[in-house]
Amino acid sequence: MTTLERIRELIPDITAAEKAELLQWIVRDIGGAFPGIESRPGVLGGDPCIVRTRIPVWLLAQARILGSSEAEILRAYPTLRAEDLTNAWAYYRANREEIEQQIKENEAA
Repeated sequence: MTTLERIRELIPDITAAEKAELLQWIVRDIGGAFPGIESRPGVLGGDPCIVRTRIPVWLLAQARILGSSEAEILRAYPTLRAEDLTNAWAYYRANREEIEQQIKENEAA
């Protein structure tokens, strides 16, 4: 059975919200777009951040690498939503080298 056939079998068993999230993942994967993430030259040197905030993706990725749970991150940054973390993790997976370089640069600063 192919991966696509397995996915087709699972679709009837997931909720509408899960289907919407799955669709967002697929669109991001195909298009390279990351809703909820923005880079602006005048904000944190252009590092990708969560929209509405100045929280950089590298900071969230670093917290996760160091063992913080999503619940702990959300408590530490009350302006964040779970969706923001989903977007940050997707961006990190697609741009791992960039984010890890930003982590290194900020550790050295």
